[in-house]
Amino acid sequence: MAIKDFRIYMRIGHRYVGYFMAGIMLVYALSGMLLVFRDTDFLKHEQQIHKTLAPNLNQEQLAKELRMRNVELKPQQGTLYSFKDGTYNTATGEVNYTVKKLPIVLEKMNNFHKSSSKSKLGGLNFLFGSTLLFFVVSSFFLFAPNSKMFKRGMAFVAVGAVLSVVLLMV
Repeated sequence: MAIKDFRIYMRIGHRYVGYFMAGIMLVYALSGMLLVFRDTDFLKHEQQIHKTLAPNLNQEQLAKELRMRNVELKPQQGTLYSFKDGTYNTATGEVNYTVKKLPIVLEKMNNFHKSSSKSKLGGLNFLFGSTLLFFVVSSFFLFAPNSKMFKRGMAFVAVGAVLSVVLLMV
């Protein structure tokens, strides 16, 4: 197979894989932009939660049960203790607290980025990453290496790579 034929196949592959991935990239891009605001209350709503847990839990046990970090129990009166956004009764195990959550659709979009190899989205994220890698490699075959467009593209590649490394190091 000649280089020219290979370049044509790469262009065709680049085009159709791009069409295939457009929807996934749209959702991934929007959810990635949303993750920038994860440390704020942007688009979040409060939800009151009332549970009964085991009585006499210590701070670490309570944090684990509630899936919260840094739960610091402060005595209020008798067996009632307070922590950030809630209370815990050590005698009855009753806990009342407030959490701030994104709407369910946005929460699911955030989970798109947080998946691991054991997650049901792990395969989709691997597919997404591998197709992005294909886009990177196939883009080098869109133009002849000695063309002006290819050389200009290489300059953009260099600027993008340097910018990424600089931002990672800051």
